[in-house]
Amino acid sequence: MPPRSRKSALSFVARHGLWSAAQAKAADALAKSIKRQKLEVVRFSFADQHGVLRGKTLLADDAIAALRGGVNMTTTLLVKDTAHISAFPVFTPGGGFGMAEMQGGADFVMVADPATFRVLPWASNTGWLLCDIYFSNGKPVPFSTRAICRQALARLAAAGYDFLAGLEVEFHLFKVENPRLAPADATWPPAAPEVSFISQGYQYLTESRFDRIDPILEILRRGIVALGLPLRSLEVELGPSQCEFTFRPQAGLAAADSMILFRSGVKQIARRHGYLASFMCRPAFPNVMSSGWHLHQSLVERKSRKNAFVASGKDALSPLGKAYLGGLLAHARAAAAFTTPTVNGYKRYRPYTLAPDRANWSRDNRGAMLRVMGQPGDAATHLENRVGEPAANPYLYFASQIYAGLDGIARRLDPGPSADTPYETDAELLPKNLSEALAALRADECFHDGLGKGFIDYFARIKDAEIARFRAEAPDQPEATDWEQKEYLDLF
Repeated sequence: MPPRSRKSALSFVARHGLWSAAQAKAADALAKSIKRQKLEVVRFSFADQHGVLRGKTLLADDAIAALRGGVNMTTTLLVKDTAHISAFPVFTPGGGFGMAEMQGGADFVMVADPATFRVLPWASNTGWLLCDIYFSNGKPVPFSTRAICRQALARLAAAGYDFLAGLEVEFHLFKVENPRLAPADATWPPAAPEVSFISQGYQYLTESRFDRIDPILEILRRGIVALGLPLRSLEVELGPSQCEFTFRPQAGLAAADSMILFRSGVKQIARRHGYLASFMCRPAFPNVMSSGWHLHQSLVERKSRKNAFVASGKDALSPLGKAYLGGLLAHARAAAAFTTPTVNGYKRYRPYTLAPDRANWSRDNRGAMLRVMGQPGDAATHLENRVGEPAANPYLYFASQIYAGLDGIARRLDPGPSADTPYETDAELLPKNLSEALAALRADECFHDGLGKGFIDYFARIKDAEIARFRAEAPDQPEATDWEQKEYLDLF
């Protein structure tokens, strides 16, 4: 057999030039670390279009080789809705995309980002890596939401700024009473587990209530801290079995990665101890409260490393901060498709409930969509967007904020006055459902320019499939339905 050419002998990463010198060096150190720590397996994962981790687990020796060789996955994973049902005809010419790479369930390749490596504290001798995804010919997959976030951050960097994000995430924690593993329950999607509350509600931030659920929160806390995530606080929220974890600010992509790993980690740790952690916005149980994801954000000047939102005088925000705020308001309805991407999430937009129902802002009012935090001259000045649901894909959530904010800066948009009575202020209402949000997204030129029409068409088609199944089986009503429970409770 003739010897292979040098080009064919190169690894997938080297052949297509996918790593920086720093990443290559980190991979060398990582291979040694896997052996030194005597890890038995390594999980290679990527965040799909919904922000759900998918991947494969490799034995340690094979994992070391896969650092540079990549891990093959099927492109059908990229066309699934939230029930894991394909929304595109993958076995037709072009796979429904007019792209040879997407036809017939062909492979794409997960390439590890060595900087994301973790040893999972809850799984024996197990490592974990977050991956970027490429087609077999080395081309980036245009539907990679991590890559889309990276592109948005690059455009922001070209304008002279970095994105700083702090996460404030509410979720429900239930005790599993019946996992519903009988064959009759293995529907598609499967029956939701039967659960009970771990606490009664409506004693917001009460220490005795916190202490009652601290035994399981302690397990979650130790696991999240062991992962190296910048956990700041854990709290008892208003509703029964509802908690909130907050995190110290991180740079854009790192914060999005943290959200992905946090959600997955909490769910895995909880289930190993007989609990179900759910980031579904409003579970279909009586007496529950909706959960939100409040995204704290600011821009940092790349040259000076100063907070670009800090104001002087009596203003709450700098002129640039005001324009950025104006952009978030102008594109709020379209951005809802990314901040609130499930049918269920719109059950949260209710007046007088500490959740927004219209696109407005205030200096410090939790009823507004956007809250300005800080005083003139305060180096910690930032915006809190209260519109998101915990199930949102963080890469798309961040990208929507960046592109909307940049448009506000470019057009010097005026956000108008502070809404001191946010539920009575004359302001554009947020979408009443996911269909309205998708219609706004399809009509939004800013997001077409930033995300690309191809991606918007792709994302909207997957969401259209989700909506069509919902309408075929459940009436649209203010309260969550059994359909939503099966669709989201255990997925998110």
